[in-house]
Amino acid sequence: MILIGQYDSPFVRRVGIALRLYGLPFRHEPWSAFGDADKIRAYNPLTRVPTLVLDNGEVLLDSHMMLDYLDSLAPAGQAMFPRDEPARHQALKITTLATGVGEKAVSLFYEKRLHAQVSEVWVERCRTQIASVLAVLETERAKRGGAWFGDRIGHADIAVAAVLRFINDAHQGLLDMAEFPSLAADAARLEAMPVFQEISQEFIPPA
Repeated sequence: MILIGQYDSPFVRRVGIALRLYGLPFRHEPWSAFGDADKIRAYNPLTRVPTLVLDNGEVLLDSHMMLDYLDSLAPAGQAMFPRDEPARHQALKITTLATGVGEKAVSLFYEKRLHAQVSEVWVERCRTQIASVLAVLETERAKRGGAWFGDRIGHADIAVAAVLRFINDAHQGLLDMAEFPSLAADAARLEAMPVFQEISQEFIPPA
């Protein structure tokens, strides 16, 4: 498999970490959706990352789609999204909140980076959405010990940690993590793991 995209994207990173945790071999192409758009477009007409090229040449275009595929390869009982309800829809909800707030953080970055005149209304809307979602995640995380679901790391754990890393790297000073102690402690624990340190990259603003 080929994973396309830079690891400063929380969406690329969550797929890379899952591939490593599943022990699946892959080649990483750290292409930028800006600087390497033509290369990416050859695989993905949306020209976005992550893009995952399977061994049979088929291309997956969305990080959740990729993780669903990887889960399908996992041995029984080893998938990183729970199979049984209600844990499954609960894990999907936490992951959707995390990736949704990641998308808002990306939108906020581009609003500030690409527009000569920044819309303060849009900036404040994004800030409010980010803070509101993190408050919900903090409340939910404080109820749990260990992993979000079960006794081992899953996609919800990876998504929340990867998005927090992106927000704090791309928007320094936007969050006071002291307001989210459970999330901060969990993210620090995960970021100390070898796989999180390997599948990692300093944030590089697009040129």
